[in-house]
Parts: sequence; C-alpha cells; structure tokens
Amino acid sequence: MKAVRHALIPAAGALAGLLWIAPLLLLCWGAFHPGGEAMRLSLQAEWGLANFPQAWRVAPFARYLVNTVAIVALLLLCQIVVCTLAGYALARMRFPGRGLVFGLVLVQLMVMPEVLIVENYLTIARLGQVDHYLGVALPYIASAFGIFLLRQTFMTVPQELEDAARVEGLGRLATLLKVYVPLARPTYLAYGLVSVSYHWNNFLWPLVATQTEASRPVTVGMALFAAPETGVDWGVLSAGTLLSVGPLVLAFLLFQRQFMQSFMQAGVK
Repeated sequence: MKAVRHALIPAAGALAGLLWIAPLLLLCWGAFHPGGEAMRLSLQAEWGLANFPQAWRVAPFARYLVNTVAIVALLLLCQIVVCTLAGYALARMRFPGRGLVFGLVLVQLMVMPEVLIVENYLTIARLGQVDHYLGVALPYIASAFGIFLLRQTFMTVPQELEDAARVEGLGRLATLLKVYVPLARPTYLAYGLVSVSYHWNNFLWPLVATQTEASRPVTVGMALFAAPETGVDWGVLSAGTLLSVGPLVLAFLLFQRQFMQSFMQAGVK
C-alpha cells in the first residue's frame, strides 16, 4: 500500500502539472500554425513563423508593451515607497488608533477592486488622469497586501538593531533605509513578483481607465485585437497572445530559482 502511494503521488503531480501547462502548450501550437491549422491538433499540420510578423503589424504591440512596462514599473515603484512607509509605521511606531488603521488595511484585503471601479474612475477624472499612466496605477498604489506583508516582515527585525542605529545617530528614515529595507529584500522581491504578474495581466480597470493607444496596456490591446466584428484568425491571435505573455514566462524560466527562494524566505504561501 505504501509503495502504491509513493507511485501515485508523482503521477498525480505530473498530471496536475500537465493540466496547468496545457493552455500554454495549446497557445504555442496555435501561434506556430497558420489559419485553420491553428486549432487542428495534427502532426501533419503546416507550421511556421508567419503569424508573428502579421500579429505585430495588425496591432501596435510595441506601443502596448511599452505602455504595460511603464504602468507596471510606475506602479511598483509607488507601491514600494508607500507600503514601506506604512508597513514601518504600523510595525514600529506607537500612535493612537494604530490597531484601527491596521484593521482597516485588513478589511481592504476583503474588498474586490471591481466594486470600486465607478468611484475610482470619478476620482481619476477629477484629477485629469483618465488615459494616463498615473490614472491606471493610482487605485493600486496603497496596496493592502504590500502593507501587511512588509509590516509582518518589519516586526521580525530585532529591536536591538534599531536601538543600535539610534545610538549611531540615525533618524527614523535613515534607520528604515539602512536597517529594515536591506533585511526585507526577499520580501520585496516576492511582493514585486506578485505585483508585476497581477498588473501585467490586469484587464478590467485598464479597459475603463484608458481610451487611446497612447496608454493602453497589452491586455486591453489584445481584447480589441480579438474583437469578433473584425474577424478572428486564431493563429495570429495566438501569436499575439504569446508575444504579450512571453516576457513574464521568459523571466520566470530564467529566474525561477531566485523566485522560489524569495517566496520561501518571505513566507508567502
């Protein structure tokens, strides 16, 4: 019985892995097969690279990718600054209502972003940031998950290190930058991976907050590119989708060891 169990566990893991990667394999198949051959799973089907230059010409993928990188980078930078300051304040500073503030942060984790779409749109409209990078990033800057994660990490830093920094004459900000931030590097990397992957693939809010190609990310561009009224070429659509998700997949394959180590050190399950 024990031998059977040991044999079934790897088999179940392999099956789960195959089911997980099956959509990506189907996407790659369609990207390298033209026209009607894209959805015909036959080893005799024609294949080639013609779909990729066609997809690049049909939709402005270069512009969409630039927009996506700019939005994700701007958002991650703002999140790191805001979450670091908020996490440190909730972990190490004593002030009235600290527990209430932290409770409100936890409540934010339970609120789906889609619930606030109308109010968020009205806010960025008043600020004149519709169809701008900042308008897309603004609702996500104060990330409750980031604040919670960094607060928990900062609470594990021994108080003696902060006391030693104070003896050396460092202020709060210098102590934060020279003591807490270096010790939280695995947490920053783990959070950065979560943030980048989520916002790279985010669709609904960018669809609402952008109006032109000047600020549309690749997810919105792909949706417009695949609109049924323009006709759907599954081979070209698969190639375009592969172009959009390719950078994330490539980054994971190149740095998967560092990714896993950062998640384990940060305690992200």
